[in-house]
Parts: sequence; structure tokens; C-alpha cells
Amino acid sequence: MSLPSKVVRGLEIWTEYLEDNEQKRMVDDLRIVVASAPLFSPDTPYGKPMSVKMTSAGRFGWYSDRSGYRYIAEHPSGCAWPPIPRSVMRVWNSVAECERQPDCCLVNYYMQGSKMGMHRDSDEANFEFPVVSISLGDSALFRIGNLNRGGKTESLWLRSGDVVVMGGEGRLVYHGVDRIEFGSSSLLRNGGRVNLTLRVVD
Repeated sequence: MSLPSKVVRGLEIWTEYLEDNEQKRMVDDLRIVVASAPLFSPDTPYGKPMSVKMTSAGRFGWYSDRSGYRYIAEHPSGCAWPPIPRSVMRVWNSVAECERQPDCCLVNYYMQGSKMGMHRDSDEANFEFPVVSISLGDSALFRIGNLNRGGKTESLWLRSGDVVVMGGEGRLVYHGVDRIEFGSSSLLRNGGRVNLTLRVVD
């Protein structure tokens, strides 16, 4: 297996990992996911709506409301989450170096003005398994922090087709998206950015 382009604070950054045709195929697959489990806008536990829209595929979906952050077994509408597309699973199987298959693929859609505050993925039962992130569409300014909140951070641009693996010492690093460069990619017909994160939940 090839090596990541660089490692930043324990996060493996695979730049230009997906070719254009692979990105288009993945977007087509995600349209099927969204048709089955429509995008929705969750609230944070503080009652403030997130600026991204989201849905999920797999056995579980990630969810947030005033009760807190958690995984749920069904879409808020009551329908089952659709299966994770094979095109997405191929990325996990190529870069995760993990025998377990992911239980959840969280789909975040960033529109113009959307961002994601600094956070870490800590709602899973076992942090030994990595989180794999796939970027599609407009470029995003990705901020990488520390194992605890605060302190100096580093930022880099994630572009369409880039993959980030958060495992090992980087599994619980705080990270976020400061902004997207709206219109920087023609992959999505209405613009914006799709970020997929694959996780082992239980």
C-alpha cells in the first residue's frame, strides 16, 4: 500500500486520493443514499441549529438534538439507514488498516457559509478503530488542534478527492472546518462540499 502524502499531528493526509471518475461515481452513489434518507439539519444540545445538513448510511446514523450527541438506529423520519455504498467502502478497505468494517458513514453537506466548530469524534465505543474522512466538492479550510481544547492549531486546505485517516495518536485530536471555498469545484451540481466520515460505532 502507498503511504499518505503527509502526517499532521497524527492525522494521515492522502491528497488527490480519488480520481475524478471515482469522485463522480461516489457522488452518484450518495444521491441514492440521500433519496432514501434525506438530508436534515440537526440542532446542537444548546439548541442552536448546525450550519451543515447531514444524513448517514450503515447500521447507525449520527444524530444531535437537545438530548446530546449520539448514534441512532433509524433516520429521524423512522426509515432505516441505507447501506454504505461500495465506492465508499473501497476507500475504508484501502486506507483504514482495520479488520472491522464501519457501522456508520456520516454524510455532511456544507453549503456556502457552512462551517464546523472544533470537536473530536468521541461518541464511539472503541477508539482503537480509526475514523476515515473523504472530501468531495468545494475545498475546505481544515483546522487541526490538540488532544485537549485550546493551544496552537494548524490549518490546511482539503480538496475534492482528499482522504484523511484519524487513527492512533491522532484519533482524538480536535479538528474543525473554518470555511469552504464555495465554487472551487464543479463536482456537485449546486456547489458546496460533501464530507464523509466512516466510523466503527460499537
